[in-house]
Parts: sequence; C-alpha cells; structure tokens
Amino acid sequence: MPAPFVHLHLHSEFSLSDGIVRIDELVAAAAAAHMPAVAVTDLANLFGAVKLCQAAVKAGVKPIVGADVWLENGADRNKPQRLVLLCQNPQGYLNLNQLLTRAYAEGQHSGRPCFQREWFADRSDGLIALSGALDGDIGQALATGHNDQAERLAREYQQWFPRRFYIELQRTGQPRQEDYVHAAAALAARVGLPVVATNHVHFLKAADFEAHEVRVCIQEGRTLTDSRRPRLYTSEQYFRSADEMAELFQDIPEALANTVEIARRCNFRLDFTRYFLPDFPLPAGQSVEPLLHANAAAGLEERLKRINLDNDATRRKQYEDRLALELGVIIQMGFAAYFLIVADFIQWARANDVPVGPGRGSGAGSLVAFVLGITALDPIRYDLLFERFLNPERVSLPDFDVDFCIEGRDRVIDYVNHKYGQEKVAQIITHGTMAAKAVVRDVGRVLDHPYGYVDKIAKLIPHELEMTLDKALAAEPVLKERYDNEEDVRALIDTAKTLEGLARNAGKHAAGVVIAPSALTDYMPLYCEPGSTQFVTQYDMQDVETLGLVKFDFLGLRNLTVIDRAVKMINPLRIQAGEAPILTDELPLDDALTFQLLKSCRTTALFQLESRGMKELIQRLQPDNFEEIVALVALFRPGPLQSGMVDDFINRKHGRARIKYPHPSLEPILKPTYGVILYQEQVMQIAQLLSGYTLGGADLLRRAMGKKKPEEMALQRSVFVQGAEGRGVNGRLAADIFDLIEKFAGYGFNRSHSAAYAMIAYQTAWLKAHYPAAFMAAVLSADMDKTDKVVTMIAECRDMKLKVLPPDINRCEYAFVVMDTETILYGLGAIKGLGQAAIDAILDVRKQGGPFTDLFDFCRRLDLRRVNKRVLESLIKAGALDALGVHRAALLATLQTAMAAADQAGRAEEARQDDLFGMGSGAKVPYRDVPMPRAHDRMDAGGTTPGMEEVEPRREQRPRATQGAVAEDAQERPASSPAVVPRAETPPWSEEQRLAGEKETLGLYLTGHPIARYEQELARFIDSTISTLKPTEDKTIVVAGLVVGMRAMQTRRGDRMAFVTLDDRTGRLELAVFSELFERHRDLLAKDTLLVVEGQVSMDEYSGGFKMSAERIYNIDQARATFASRLEIDVDAALAAGGFMQVLEQALKPATPGNCPVVLRYDAGTAGAEIELGPEWKITPSQTLLDRLIGLADEGRVRLVYPDTRRVLTPATAAGRRGRPGNHRSGIAVSFA
Repeated sequence: MPAPFVHLHLHSEFSLSDGIVRIDELVAAAAAAHMPAVAVTDLANLFGAVKLCQAAVKAGVKPIVGADVWLENGADRNKPQRLVLLCQNPQGYLNLNQLLTRAYAEGQHSGRPCFQREWFADRSDGLIALSGALDGDIGQALATGHNDQAERLAREYQQWFPRRFYIELQRTGQPRQEDYVHAAAALAARVGLPVVATNHVHFLKAADFEAHEVRVCIQEGRTLTDSRRPRLYTSEQYFRSADEMAELFQDIPEALANTVEIARRCNFRLDFTRYFLPDFPLPAGQSVEPLLHANAAAGLEERLKRINLDNDATRRKQYEDRLALELGVIIQMGFAAYFLIVADFIQWARANDVPVGPGRGSGAGSLVAFVLGITALDPIRYDLLFERFLNPERVSLPDFDVDFCIEGRDRVIDYVNHKYGQEKVAQIITHGTMAAKAVVRDVGRVLDHPYGYVDKIAKLIPHELEMTLDKALAAEPVLKERYDNEEDVRALIDTAKTLEGLARNAGKHAAGVVIAPSALTDYMPLYCEPGSTQFVTQYDMQDVETLGLVKFDFLGLRNLTVIDRAVKMINPLRIQAGEAPILTDELPLDDALTFQLLKSCRTTALFQLESRGMKELIQRLQPDNFEEIVALVALFRPGPLQSGMVDDFINRKHGRARIKYPHPSLEPILKPTYGVILYQEQVMQIAQLLSGYTLGGADLLRRAMGKKKPEEMALQRSVFVQGAEGRGVNGRLAADIFDLIEKFAGYGFNRSHSAAYAMIAYQTAWLKAHYPAAFMAAVLSADMDKTDKVVTMIAECRDMKLKVLPPDINRCEYAFVVMDTETILYGLGAIKGLGQAAIDAILDVRKQGGPFTDLFDFCRRLDLRRVNKRVLESLIKAGALDALGVHRAALLATLQTAMAAADQAGRAEEARQDDLFGMGSGAKVPYRDVPMPRAHDRMDAGGTTPGMEEVEPRREQRPRATQGAVAEDAQERPASSPAVVPRAETPPWSEEQRLAGEKETLGLYLTGHPIARYEQELARFIDSTISTLKPTEDKTIVVAGLVVGMRAMQTRRGDRMAFVTLDDRTGRLELAVFSELFERHRDLLAKDTLLVVEGQVSMDEYSGGFKMSAERIYNIDQARATFASRLEIDVDAALAAGGFMQVLEQALKPATPGNCPVVLRYDAGTAGAEIELGPEWKITPSQTLLDRLIGLADEGRVRLVYPDTRRVLTPATAAGRRGRPGNHRSGIAVSFA
C-alpha cells in the first residue's frame, strides 16, 4: 500500500496568471485517488475557497483553504518571494482574510499584493506556513549560498508560527532544485523544523502541460514560440498520485507523512448553514418588525389615496389582506430589516434627485415593496405574484434588483457606505471567463496563426448565449468538417476546449453590493485592483450568497437618466404655460400618440424597443395596449422566437389563428396572452387553479421544470395530475396540460420583470411621441462620450425633422438642450478636448457677466490657465464661437492676438491692484482698458481689420501716482500695449476644411457631410446605408462611407491588415481588411477617403452592432469606372462654336484609355443628335476629369449614367456590360455642377 499523501500546494484556475485546474475536476481526482484531503492555494487570493468547500464536502474529501502569498523582498521589490499559508481553524481564516486584504491595501507593487514579514507578529494564529521551496525567501537564500541568512529567517518563522512552520521540498524538474532539497533538509535538521513535500500543482494531467503554457502566454500577451519568454513551469507539475510522490521522496519519507499530518491539523471549512443579515439602524425604542408594519401600513394608505378606493371596500380588503400575508411571510423568514434597508436607500435616492426605476425582476411582485416605495408597479393591478419573489416554502435570501440613474448610482452606494460603515460594505467581484469565440482567438494568437485564419474559424462559432465549442461543433457543419480534416484547426480547437470557461481576470460586478452585519473581513478577504482604492469581495455573487451574506443589486440604467433629463427640460415649460408638471409614474397607459409611434416602428432610442430585431417584431405585432408592450419584452428572446411561440401569439392576436385554451377554466389566466403560456407566473397560476397547488408549491414546480431533472419531474407530474383529477379534470387531459406547461416553462419569462421594463419602455415612447426635441436632447446628452451613438441619434433627429444646431458659446450648456419644439442645441460636453473644468469655467463666467460680445471679450473674461489655447481652438473648429466673429478661419487667425490682449488686460488689472493695495499713500490709479472691438467693427469679410495695424488703447488723463507708484513704463505701455490684428486677408474655410474641423472636435460632421455631394450618385451602386444593414450570411453587399478611423496591425506572420471605421452620415461600421486586400489597397485606406466596399456583414459579438469583412474596395473614381454606363455631355451650337470640341479633346486625352464611353448630346435648337465617341475615347471618369469638364461646360451639362440596377458588378464583369450601342438611353443619370 503506498504511503498516504495530500497535495498542499496547488494553483487552480483562480490564480489567473497560471493554473488550469478546475475545482470540481480537482475534487473528483482527489476522491478517485483516495486522498483524504486536498488544498487549494491560489496566488494571493481565496477566490475559489467557497467552491472548494462545497465540492469537497459533497465528495467526502476534506477541503484545506489556503493561499500562496507574495512576500516583499527588501533587497529587490521587483522580485518578491513566496510563502504558503493554510487555515488550521477559524482564527487562521480570519487572520488570512485580514492579511490578504492588507496586502491589497498597502503592499501592491508591480501588480503583486505583497505581505511584510512583520505583519505575522500578531496575525499568525491558526495558520500553518510552508516555506515556498525555491520561490520562498529561505529557498532563495540557500540557492545563493547565504546559509546564515536562511537559518535566521527559519528561526524567525519558528517564532511567528510555533510548531506550525514547515520547510517545503519539491522535485518538479526545476533547475538547481535537487541542490536546494539537500540544503533545505540539512537546514531543517539544524534548526529543528519539519519538512513537507509538495508538487506545486498547476494542471491535473501531464498531458495538460502545453495547454497550461498556452494559458500563461495568453495572460502575458506572448506567443508559445517566443524564445524570450520565461519558462517558469515544467511538465511535472501535475496532480501526482501518492505512489508517484512516494517514489520521488523515498529518501525523505517524513516529508510525505507530514502532508497527512498537516491535513489532520487543518480543520477549518466554511459554514453554509447560516444567514448573516445586516442590521438596520433603528430609532430609539424601536424594533424592526413593528417599524416595518408601521411603515407598510402608512405606505398602503398613501398608495390607496392615489388609486382612490374609498368607496370600494372589496378591493381595499384585497390590498389589506395581501399586505398582511406578505408581512407575515417576511417577518417569519427574518427579512424585515432587509426590506427596511432597501426602502431606506431608495427613499434617500428619490429625496436626493437620483431617479429610481419602477422595479426590476421578481421583486416587483411584492405589495410590501410597492407601499414602501421600493417599486412603482401595483402588483395587484398588473397581476404579479409575491411568491415568485419570496417563497415561504423555499427558504432563500430575498434579492431586490434596483435600477438607478447611471449618473446617480454611485452616490447611492456612497450613502450606503457611510450609513453602514465602509468596512461592512463592498461591491462584488466577477471573474471574466474564456468563452468559446474569445478562447479560440486567444489560442490562435498564442499559436502564432494569422489573424484572418483564426478569425474565419471563430466566425464559424454561432453567436448565441452559453455557446460552447462542443455545441458549435455539433451545430456548425463547416466547423466540424474543418476540425475533422485540418490538423491545425483540430489542434487549435482541442487546446481551446481545454481552456474554455476558465477564469481569466477579476473585475467588479456592475451592480452587486454586499452589506455585512460586521466587518467584511470576518467573512472573506477583499480584493483591490492595482492603482485603485475601491475594494471588492474575493467571492463572486454566487459564493457571497452561499456564504449567507445578503447582496443588493445597484444597477445603473442610462434610460432613467434620459427620462429624468427630458422631464427636467419639459416641466419648466409646462409650468410656465400653466400646465401641470409631468409625473412619469402617472402617465396614461392608453395614449394614442404613443401607440401610433410604436406601430410605425419609430423606436430608435426607446428602452428595450430599439434593436433591429425588436422593430421587426413590433412591425408584426402592432401593439395596441400596455399589456402587449409587456408581452414584447417577454417575447423578444431566443426561446420564444425559435419555438414558434411568437408566431402563435401574433397570429392569434390578428385573428389568423384560433385562440384556444388547454382547459376552459384557464381562460382568465391566458386571455391576455391569447392562450399562449408566456409568463412563469402563468405556469404558477395554472398549477394553483387546475391542481390545487399553493403559490409557493407552484413556484417550486416552476423551478423544477426549469431544471428538468427527470426524477423530480416524474414526482411533480404525479402530484399535478392527481390534484387536477381531484378537481374534476380528466387525468389524460391533465397530463397533456402538464406536458404543455413543461414545454413552455422553459421559454416563459418573469412577468414582474417584463411589466417593470415595459413601463420604462412606455415612458420613453410617450416622451418621444409628445416631446421629441426634449427627449432626443436627453438621449444625446446621455451618450455624449459615444461618438458612434451620437452619429446614429443625430441621423434619427434628421429623420424626425428635428434640427441639431452647432454649439453656441452664448447659448450652450454642458448637455444638449432644446431651443424650441423642433430644435436642439449641441452640448459643450460633447466637444472633444474641452474637459469638465474648462466648460464649468466658461459657463460660470457667462452666468456672472452675460453673453460674450466677441473673441476679445471672451478671452479677456476667462482664466486662460483653465481655458487654454487648445480648448479655444477646439471651440472655434466646433463652431461654438461662430457668433463672436465673421467666420471660423478669421477667429482662428485672430486667436493669438485676442489671447495676448487678454493677458495684457490681466497684467493691467494686476498692476492696478498692486497700486491700490501695495502702497501706503492709498492713491488711486484709474484702470485703462485694452479696447475690445466688436466683431462687425473689427473684421471685414476676409477676417481682417480695415485700416488698422494695431488696436490703440484709450488715453485717459490721470494724476501720476506719488511714492510707491508703479513705474511710468508699466503704466503707459505694458498695461495696455497694442493688440496686433493680422492685416493679411483671412479667407473663409472651404466646406471641406469646416467639416474637417467639426470632425476633429465633435467626432462627426454636423453642418454637412463630405458624402452629401455624392449621395445621389452612390444610391446607384450601394445596396444599403449603414443604419439599415442586416447580416448577409453567404451573400455580399455594397456600402459606402467615409474613412473616419483606422488601425493597422501586424499579424503574427508579419502581414499587415487593418480595421477601418466607415461613416455614411446614418451610422458607423467597422470594416475588416485582411492582408491581401490591405496590400492591394493600402493607399486608399486613409482618413477622409470615400470608399465603396463590397463584402459580407455579420454580427459583432462585442459591440452588439454589425461588422463587415471586405472583399472588394473602390474609391469614388474606381467605383465610377466600375459601375457607370457612360459619360454624357450636353453640347449646343453656341458651345460648339466657341471651340469646345478642341478643348474637350485636350480634357479627355489624359483620362484615356478607359472603359466608360463618352456620349455627346448635341442640340442645335431645331434638331439634335446623340453622338458616341469612338472606342479610343473611352475614359476613366475621375473626379479630376469631371471637375475639368464642369469648368468647360455650363452647369448641369455633365453627367454620368448608371445602369438602372444596384446589382454588384465586379470590375471584370462590369466592363463587359457597358457601352453597347442602342442601350445608352436606359439607366439613371447623375449630373455634376
């Protein structure tokens, strides 16, 4: 029988920088090897501790919680050392929590949280320490021959960890390891310390070594073949068996025996049987349950007043009974404080101008939540179930998800921090994982495959939630074929499958916050990213709940910000007009204008309703009432869309299919959804009505149906059928109904959540229908930092016939604002390069002194240290200073002068202040202004000042100051030295220059678009604008756009490729240009170039939009040459008599040879003819040629004719389709002026 052995030093996937051990597989391996215990010692964290304890206890294996920690190296902080700490008992766990948290708070260096040895003086109780082998400070001292230092360190650890410190030995094939083992054993004998053997495990099987190396390379951003990358691991660091370890350490058997002894001594495991609810601060003399009762009763009275049930005793009793029922359950389950805490921070948010959503998730089904103000949906009116949220038959923690305005959410979290104490409150960690598509791309990069090669493989993986590589191979025949037939593809995917789903990084949950009754380190360690001061839990959301702590979801919802901003713009105008202010929670839900907008599918910018797929669903459904908006939210999901549920719902609504019910008694439940089982609550109600389930029991049935466990479903089927039979329902029909609801339970959606989000969707639709300018101004303000979104929303404004005016320094605010019902003014916050401080300074000065009169006044009144030259240039280019001068070119040319004059005026003021307050006599020196000429006085149309070389200061007679006065030179010159204005004419910018300035500062073209001059022509050979794109599957499509961004990159094979951003005024699109096409057209891929592109469009899984893979690229000249049928020129007798034919020959000659015929349409007044020039005069219709011809002929005489089709023609086939005699009259002409 082999000597028993326990692995005590092991990195799981949660070490992040290395380790590919999955905890469930680790525990299974330990159980299979009959090991009594197993430790997980991840690098500087306990991320996997809860999962280890859960899995190990279930498998009958003893879990050992510990960590492999960094020790600060006083000799070289960039080379910290290591130590392994294992929790012996609860005190050790508490100490390890505090030590790890302190390391993240105080010891971060180069991304590593380091311990300092002196911390162990009062935080070592209950911890067993292993020396870290060669990576530890003792090991490094021995390896470098510093035996005295090693001995000194060993004795220090003996003092900190009496009878709990072990010298760690390893034999994993590392260099110098055997020398270390002998030296360490000798040291242990000298000092009287025990030794222990470990294998520093990073993967379970020896065959996993290469996959582990790939994982390390992914984290380090290296390739596997990189000769410079450090090789820190060996193929021997796998989960060795006890036999293998016994063979390795047959000369030191006590090192193996000590692993079992340490495991025997480590008797800590996490307790999952308790809840740790936070305490609610109570007023003196109060207790939690009576306070909840009192607040709920008062809240119910307030709500009933609004509902106006004074004369309806039956309905009033319905509310009172439901409230009493819910309060009884809440108090019985011990959750009274939880409801008070949530109500408290929501009330604080509302009182402090932080908009709160009407509800989210199943919590909207609680009447207690409604009367406390936690939610804004009446659960009785909307038929929402409390048991879906809190089931008395299934004890679990309540979980309110609360939506706050995105800009105010952090203020609410700060309030909670201060109220309950920062040591008790933290946001919750998340672990990003290696998902199917991403891991294929990562592995492909590490294996040094070309980007395009990997991209094509990754695109074969379906873009679906919870997609795995195994599912992709089963679902996608092309991927399976390549996997079976191509060795490189198989190797890539097999490696990716080994890593798929592993934890890759640590982040912060977007919403989750935990509040503990005492310091969080009593329950877990905390984590902090390098450079941050915000701590998060080391356990993820699921583990926090498993541990019994209560989490709260503080979600930031941008749409609440939009609604709030819009209402704040609208209500002052309504009040001014004598109208009542809008209360969004009290909007009429049957507004005709709102439903008219919805039915027309004008749902861009509407919450939940703006995607292309949703617009198509709205078009089919044509919602008539609020219930159908609730249904839309529930229907627009993969399950209903793919199951036929959506088609049934729509066909029944429009009378194309008969509405039928599984049983007549179910009509009241299913009538609102036309007999379709759409909501989870309907499943519960059917079970209650048909089979006598309690709602709590029906919730358990719903959950069982979701889990699809055969044995549980068989039991539930029996209960359901027997209950139905007891109520007079035929047993076979009851079984059929059970099968039906079981099928739809998997697709059914939470009605409470649908109703809450439908309410926000309706509010946004109402605002867009009734106050479009205010609503769109709010939408634009909410997305000022997202240029692509702003482009899309400005295009939507254009479609809505709303004007978006350029920024105006005398009228703008930080955000977009409405000028009238049809006009929006640009927000200063959307101008690049300004910053909040500069904008605030400008707005403060304007508020104090009124509008700015001209550029000189503007510069003089501002602190130019806060509003510097770069800011001023950005304002000019964006058009924000148009009101202060003749045109932007003149403003920019005069800017330096205006700034100099402002500086001089400031110096004059300082001199005056010095004179007034710096001398004992108190004599006054009058201030002499530098004159600030008004724009119409200062500049002519060319931007110059007529007849002036300098602006002379006004001269004033004043007494000369006596002693202590400012020097004469300071009084007479510097304080008012002339402001020089350029004499040379400053011509206005061309349209191209003006638009380029807007693009630079706004990120978009506002007062025009370079593509506008080509729109009529482009319409002849593109298939779609960017805003109306759809995935093309295997087809290609032609789009056009201006290059507004590009990033070129080098593939691992040394080829170059590029990602290009196209803008066509309706939207933006990312274009992938792979190496071969990039090399052929790299001269075209420059900013501000108009491109016509043919390619395939697919979903972009990262942005949620679309992306295109280019197959052909043309500039406008090449597109004309490819798609135009002929060039036509109108010639009359007068033009011909003026020598036009001779100059025409000179103009055409440089453009030959080409493929485009030239046709002269001659008009002699009484007769005319169409003359096609010979084939030697076929030209390439470049912009240069067109411009020259336009200069020779009159306006409108030059035009290109395109075939009356938008079918894609490649250059080769296009040439064969043009210029045939007799066909010239068909087609669409595009004239040039």
